[in-house]
Amino acid sequence: MSEPEGGAPRPGGERERPADEGARPGPRLDPADLIPLAESVPPAAGPGAPPLPVAAPSPPETPRVAPRPAPAEVPAPGGRPPATPPAARTPPAPKPGWLAERPEVAIEIPRRRLAAQSRRDFMLFWAGVAAAAAGAWWLLPDRARSRLAPGRAFDALDSIAARTGLSRARREHVLDRALTFDDDVAEALYSKDHSVRTYSRSEMTPLRNNYNGRTPGPEYLPTWRLGLTGLASGRAVSLAIEDLLGRFTLHEQVTRLVCVEGWSAVAWWGGIRFADFLVAFPPAPGARWAAMRSAVNLDGAGRSDPYYVSIELATARHPQTLLATHHAGRPLTVAHGAPMRLLAPMKLGLKNIKAVTDIAYTAREPADYWNERGYSKYDGL
Repeated sequence: MSEPEGGAPRPGGERERPADEGARPGPRLDPADLIPLAESVPPAAGPGAPPLPVAAPSPPETPRVAPRPAPAEVPAPGGRPPATPPAARTPPAPKPGWLAERPEVAIEIPRRRLAAQSRRDFMLFWAGVAAAAAGAWWLLPDRARSRLAPGRAFDALDSIAARTGLSRARREHVLDRALTFDDDVAEALYSKDHSVRTYSRSEMTPLRNNYNGRTPGPEYLPTWRLGLTGLASGRAVSLAIEDLLGRFTLHEQVTRLVCVEGWSAVAWWGGIRFADFLVAFPPAPGARWAAMRSAVNLDGAGRSDPYYVSIELATARHPQTLLATHHAGRPLTVAHGAPMRLLAPMKLGLKNIKAVTDIAYTAREPADYWNERGYSKYDGL
């Protein structure tokens, strides 16, 4: 058998198969696309040759774990289906506190009802305004009302108030009741052991002359005496300033005197403790008050205008209550109540009567100068 011309015999006696007639011929390669074998294979590393690039190792593949099949349900004995476990109970919502804001709830109100309620509220509002204005007018002092409505307007409004029962006598009664209630509350809250703050002498401030009228002249000093009544002995006693200074030990204190007018002063006082005075001249059994009076007091025009205050014996026994005879280390001057005045720093200044001439112990509450003019009886700090 002859071989094709120019062909070499194939090993194993294989023969070259002829190409199929219907096969599509492969693309022709351009000579420029051919890469020599020497260029495609990197040269072997030798001395002085650059290192070959090392490929980064690929991360190991994580083996995939197939999910476990769900366990087959085992039928309950007796052919019953398995019981479903009970669902978890939702805890109840906490109750809102009494200060928490409540949720808004929409309420439907007919238009007619809403209009009627608006008219009623409008009328009630103005009725309240009118009542408040009438009450304020009735409670105001006559001097203030005459400034607000002078002339005929004042007379007309005063007449209308009197016809409706809002008379002056009833007004004073209402005001007195209100002041009495305030005094009762203040007295209930007052502690007998409460003491006001004391200061050093370096903290002294100037002390005003707080006479409510004209300051009396010194002509009463040579004949001044203290009259004392309501004693357990039943006798009336008259004492000169020399008798008092020679009999009692003087005590000093630096306290603040507070005036109802809005000012205050830190003053250095010296005098007799009222508690020691009560031991030396005890009041009659059942006495609860001390009525103190100054016969030398004058009004703004210089006329005689006796001044008087009421003070409880419990306040008189307070360790800081003095029958003061000295100020700033010297005997009292006329401007500050010579020769003896009351000093009760736990009370307002209007209770600290100057130039005391009479003390009377009583079982009932005595009259008070400023209380009769619309001020409180208690006047405590």
